[in-house]
Amino acid sequence: MQKNGMGLVAVAATAALLVGAGNETLDGFERFVRPDGSFTFSGETARDGLVHLGSWFVPEGEAAGFHHVYTQPEAIAAFRATGRFPDGAVLLKELRGHARADYTTGQRIASATAPTQWFLMVKDARGRHAGSPLWQEGWGWALFKADAPGKNVATSFAADCQGCHLPARATDWVYLDGYPRLAR
Repeated sequence: MQKNGMGLVAVAATAALLVGAGNETLDGFERFVRPDGSFTFSGETARDGLVHLGSWFVPEGEAAGFHHVYTQPEAIAAFRATGRFPDGAVLLKELRGHARADYTTGQRIASATAPTQWFLMVKDARGRHAGSPLWQEGWGWALFKADAPGKNVATSFAADCQGCHLPARATDWVYLDGYPRLAR
């Protein structure tokens, strides 16, 4: 019991350090954002140092496949303590296609195939790039395709991101129900 209590104290202390003064920024800006507000991305290695936040499976349609979401451990600790994402928090969603096969555990089991695209959200609590169409509603928004992972193909939040994220507006544009690690 004491160990769990100490763990909660450590999480709260970490989160307080990260968001308490409001001046700290997680490494999302340095790692994923250039000074001019454009995004830099390295494909599959972009998730190095991030932890798995949760997964979704979309069985059919344009976004069919596995949606694996990653973030910084510090972003999880801060969210648990404050209920909000700190400046510089990264949400990296990797979409992978899927194939179905029969196994001893069941028929038509879906397994993940190669990545098809990555969505990237970087929290900008300070409004650094407020004039940019890709930096809206407190986040930077980017989309990278597997055939050219170094090129952001999103043109604006309004055109490319808002439609899917509008139902999550009340929760800082993030669908929280798929991420049990954020529970307090």
